[in-house]
Amino acid sequence: MSEGSLKTSVFVILLVVAGMPAHGELDAAIASEAAKIEAQVIAWRRDIHEHPELSNREFRTAKLVAEHLTKLGFEVRTEVGGTGVVGVLKGGLPGGVVALRAEMDALPVIEKTGLAYASKETGVYEGNEVGVMHACGHDNHIAILMGAAQVLASLREAVPGTVKLIFQPAEEGAPKGEEGGADLMIAEGVLKNPDVSAIFGLHISQGGLVGGAVYREGGFMASAQRFDIRIQGKQTHGARPWAGVDPIVVGAHIVTALQTIVSRQVDITRAPVVVTVGTFHSGMRNNIVPETAELSGTIRTFDPDVRVEIHGMIRRIAESVAATQGASVEVEIEVGVPVTYNDPELTALMVPTLRRVYGENNVASTGLVTGAEDFSFYQEKIPGFFFFIGGRPADVAANDAIPNHSPYFYVDESALLPGVRAMSQLAVDYLNAIAE
Repeated sequence: MSEGSLKTSVFVILLVVAGMPAHGELDAAIASEAAKIEAQVIAWRRDIHEHPELSNREFRTAKLVAEHLTKLGFEVRTEVGGTGVVGVLKGGLPGGVVALRAEMDALPVIEKTGLAYASKETGVYEGNEVGVMHACGHDNHIAILMGAAQVLASLREAVPGTVKLIFQPAEEGAPKGEEGGADLMIAEGVLKNPDVSAIFGLHISQGGLVGGAVYREGGFMASAQRFDIRIQGKQTHGARPWAGVDPIVVGAHIVTALQTIVSRQVDITRAPVVVTVGTFHSGMRNNIVPETAELSGTIRTFDPDVRVEIHGMIRRIAESVAATQGASVEVEIEVGVPVTYNDPELTALMVPTLRRVYGENNVASTGLVTGAEDFSFYQEKIPGFFFFIGGRPADVAANDAIPNHSPYFYVDESALLPGVRAMSQLAVDYLNAIAE
C-alpha cells in the first residue's frame, strides 16, 4: 500500500471509530485509487482481449487473475468449477461477506474489428476449429474486477467485512458433454466458507452510452434453454430423391414451422418470447441426399409456465413435421439458465450507489432484456444485483450500436474506470449497510 493510500485508510478508520459519517471520504478514496490504475486496467483489458479463451479453457486468463490476486494479498483458490478463480479479502473491520463476479470466457467468433489488439486466436468448439473473440465484453468485466481487487486491497483497513471475488468460467455455456459455469462453481462451494450474503455483477454493452448504467428490479434478463433437433431420414442419390427421405427438406419445414410459435401460438401480452434456430448442419456432398440433419437453437422466456408451453410446442412441431415426411426426430431441450432476478430490497439499497458513481441523471431503470446470464444461478441462492454499463462511444448513434456477439463488437474503454469504482463502491456500501 502506498503512503498516500495508508493515510486515507487511517483517516477513514478514525472517522468510523469516532462515529462520524465516513461516506464521502471513503467515496473519494475509492475514486482516487481507481483513477490511479485506469491505464493499468485498460492494459489488462487489451491483453485479455488479444488472448481470448473458450468456455472451460480459460487457463491463461485464470493464471493472470490468480497471480494478480495473490500479489494483492488475497486468499486465492484456483480450479473452482474447472478454471475458476476465487479471491477472498478480509477487511480491517468486522462485518459480513459480499461477492463480486466476472466471467472469463470468450466466444467462437472470428474478430473483424481491426483493432491493434484484435484477437488472432483459434480454438476447437464442438469439433470444429474456430476463431476466438471476446465478442461479449467479458474481457472488460475481468479487467474491471481486477481493478476493483486492487482498489479494495489498497483500502483494506477501511473495509467492514469480507469481499469475495469470483472469476467464473463458461458463462456462455460449457461445451456439450461438459459441466461448467455458475452452477458448477456453486456446487463446489463458491458461496460458502465464508458464506456470502449478497452478490453483484455487471455487463457492458453498446446498448447504453458510455458513462451510464441501467438496471431493473425483479425479473431482468430472460431464462434461456438450448434445444437440439436430430432428424433421421434415408440417404439416396441426389438424382433419385424419391428413393430416400430428405432430412434437409424436413429440417427446413421444421425451421419455418417453429417461427409460428411466437407469431401465432403464444400470447405475447403475457411476457416476451424468443425462439431462434442458430445452427443447421447436414450433408457432405452436393449430389447426395444425406441420412441425417441437426438443428440447434435457443429459447428465451420470462414466465416459467410459458417456458413449459414452448418446450411442448417445439417437440410437437418437430415430431409432426417429420412424421408427414416419413422421417423421425429426437428433440433434446436442456434445463438451461433461469431468469436473472434482481432482489427488490437489495436493488433499492444499491441503486443510490450507482447514482453516486455515474451521476443522478446517468442511471435509469430499463425494460426486460431477452439476453440471458448465468449470474441467475447465484441469485437463486442469495440476493443478487446485476446491472448494465454503457460502452457505446459518444459519437455512435443508438441505432448504430453494435450488438454483443458480433465480430465487430467493441467498447469505449473510458467505461472501465467507472466500472471499477462501481464494483468497489457496491461492495463497501453493502458491507457498511449490513453492519449498521
